[in-house]
Amino acid sequence: MSALLELDRISHVYGRQTIVDELSFELAKGEIGCLLGPSGCGKTTVLRCIAGFEPVVSGEIRLNGLSVSRAGFVLSPEQRRIGMVFQEYALFPHLNVTANVGFGLHHSPKAERVRRVTELLQVTGLMEVADRYPHELSGGQQQRVALARALAPRPALLLLDEPFSNLDVSLRERLGQEIRELLKELNITAILVTHDQTEAFAVADKIGVILAGKMMQWSSAYDLYHRPANRFVADFIGQGVLLPGKISSSGEVEIELGILTRGVYHSCGPACELCRAGGPVDVLIRPDHIILDKDSPLRAEVVYKAFRGAEILYTLRLTSGRTLLSRIPSCYDYAVGEKIAIKLEADQVVVFDQSLDF
Repeated sequence: MSALLELDRISHVYGRQTIVDELSFELAKGEIGCLLGPSGCGKTTVLRCIAGFEPVVSGEIRLNGLSVSRAGFVLSPEQRRIGMVFQEYALFPHLNVTANVGFGLHHSPKAERVRRVTELLQVTGLMEVADRYPHELSGGQQQRVALARALAPRPALLLLDEPFSNLDVSLRERLGQEIRELLKELNITAILVTHDQTEAFAVADKIGVILAGKMMQWSSAYDLYHRPANRFVADFIGQGVLLPGKISSSGEVEIELGILTRGVYHSCGPACELCRAGGPVDVLIRPDHIILDKDSPLRAEVVYKAFRGAEILYTLRLTSGRTLLSRIPSCYDYAVGEKIAIKLEADQVVVFDQSLDF
């Protein structure tokens, strides 16, 4: 499958500060990508470079194989056939929903414009509010109007910059699923920018985790969680703790919780130095790796608990003083200070070389 969008080692600077640092990824037609990272990591700047609002000082951006940005050259935004949905939606308050959606079609024949707007109002569920004005709409409806307006000119690529940040959590999750279904139905290629991994997981096929302008890992949500490329990704995606361990001559990993005999994933590859016998490693233990087992000799003390409805997230202290996390069904309501019997049950864990910072 050929790439619709390619970023090839692009860099962007502001003054003397490097904001984007030799960042690369590609997106196939119909795929939904996400740039995920903490505030200030450069993800919105990457989006602006793709849109043509910011130049690159090195590297190249290609759309459908055509170079649109490189050192000394920036194809103007209006020539890129890119649609954008902004954080604030930027709807025109004096125009109703129909006029907002059709705003970018003023050069099209009237019959074609009416047909396209009607089609988008139907697929976005806005027909019943077609005559209303932005101030008469809910946050979710305003978001769908902004999306329909961006889709109206049939862009080759859709960019969404923190589109759910103004919405409450439950609405954010529901709209994320709705937008994914809509984009897939229309076969739209899109990139979402967010700092919220729940949004990223709900919407995207591929997710890029960014730190300080660098791409840490570009992969599926599953691989980011189960096969993180480095410690930052492991810590940023999901929850978990790193426990020290060592590798035996047979490839088993020994940690305080026991010996891991299968499903060991080495973050730096199977032929790395840490695979030597006795090599010191850090092992990523997720909350779902720790289960209750009344027959287990292993005990841990409850030091904190967070009720999550169907489950409780427990922070547990081991004999060594190290802590780990465990999700346990909320029907088991243990008190802080209580010691409980636990067992490590993991089909796959990730190990990191202790000598590496990342």
